[in-house]
Amino acid sequence: MSKVISKDGTSIVFDRSGQGPALILVTGATATRLAAASVAAALAPDFTVFAYDRRGRGDSGDTAPYAVEREVEDIEAIINEAGGSAFVFGHSSGAVLALEAARLLPSGKIKKLAVYEPPFIIDDSRPPIPEDYVPHLIELTSSGRRGEAVEYFMTAAVGVPAEMVAQMRQSPMWPGLESVAPTIAYDGTIMGNTMSGAPSSLNKWASVTVPTLVMDGGASPTCMHSGAQGIASILPHAQRRTLAGQDHGPADEILVPALKEFFIG
Repeated sequence: MSKVISKDGTSIVFDRSGQGPALILVTGATATRLAAASVAAALAPDFTVFAYDRRGRGDSGDTAPYAVEREVEDIEAIINEAGGSAFVFGHSSGAVLALEAARLLPSGKIKKLAVYEPPFIIDDSRPPIPEDYVPHLIELTSSGRRGEAVEYFMTAAVGVPAEMVAQMRQSPMWPGLESVAPTIAYDGTIMGNTMSGAPSSLNKWASVTVPTLVMDGGASPTCMHSGAQGIASILPHAQRRTLAGQDHGPADEILVPALKEFFIG
């Protein structure tokens, strides 16, 4: 376990493994660096892998007020630790954060970018999230109702049936989800209006010239295919790939070869 200090003074903790060109893993909502441990291990023979706790999670610190730009600075701090440039892979809302890093950081910081299933809603393939989604999350967590915040995220954003969430509340994983509940609003802020059903919400990434691999899973819902195709059509240097038989949690043995082929050939 190592740490860097981000621009605003926040301590960001990461695990470094393997050898080769630097590759930073950006996790999605609620995930800590432990969620990336298995894919990091699978990538380690070919890359120096940086798996980090996003601010407010795991062993990393947090500093108010939240802004997406602070999380981009966290990624930049790890890139600097890695030698000044790196490959980046983002999953789910972490993919959207990685896209923001590619948009906002100086040219050359991110050499290549891979994203898997950014959870955009840009058509009618599923209902948009409520307009007050982020304020309601903040209201729930600030009043101490972390379990309700996690449940709201699961039902309103992820689309998990309420009866399944009730079962999840009894599982060993639930306390960990409650511990990071305040950061769910961070991911909602990162997503912005890209879950509103409007294709134009993706247009800001047209300025991203980093070579990018956009992936989705063949077994995922239609909205994931639409989102992947939508961002791939916006990015000027994008490749599109569907991983057969995979869903929102792709198997390491399927994902890792695709990443290796894209990043280093």
